[in-house]
Amino acid sequence: MVAIDWGNIFDLQLAIESLPYILQGIGYTILISFAGMAIGLFIGFILALGRNSNWRIIRWPARLFISYMRGTPMLVFLFLLYFGLPNIGIQFSAITAAIIGFSLHSSAYMAEIIRSSLNSVDKGQWEAATALGMTAKQTMLSVILPQATRIAIPPLSNVLLDLIKASSLAAMITVPELFQRAKIVGGREFDYLTVYILVGFIYWGISVLVEVWQSRLEKRFSNSRK
Repeated sequence: MVAIDWGNIFDLQLAIESLPYILQGIGYTILISFAGMAIGLFIGFILALGRNSNWRIIRWPARLFISYMRGTPMLVFLFLLYFGLPNIGIQFSAITAAIIGFSLHSSAYMAEIIRSSLNSVDKGQWEAATALGMTAKQTMLSVILPQATRIAIPPLSNVLLDLIKASSLAAMITVPELFQRAKIVGGREFDYLTVYILVGFIYWGISVLVEVWQSRLEKRFSNSRK
């Protein structure tokens, strides 16, 4: 029976020494993930309203955009923004291209989550608000959105978790985030396994914090109904 040399799987000393350098990239990881989430949420809300529009000239472009983004790999879209657009005179920095890419790509998924959440609110809510003399805007902001938000929180939190993990793709366009720095250490020390295990735990730690935040948000909106 061949004995396992655990030192070749995970070098604890290398992990400890490399941790400060790798963590220097966490700012870019957080920036890309949360900026992509915030901007994507705004665009997604507009797309959701467009998808629900009675006007085809609004509904179909929204559907086409969502279909394209959901059917295009994130990495392909990043390469298109960073390496492709300069051919027609449009050039972004790596971090800007990453934020734009993640924002637009995630907005398509969030649009469908928001649309389904809005549509899940009982139609009687609209009728009751109208009977009370509320305008469509007042009904949306005061009645529909609070209920839809409670429904949308879990799936939207999953989108944020996916963004955090997918932010590692930004390394492919030279953004010095966590994964890019881990690759540098792995190449320098000829030990990719250790640093990849280490960076995996870092991503996991960030995800756990998001899960805790999600639970608190769910409790807050649940208590607001009582």
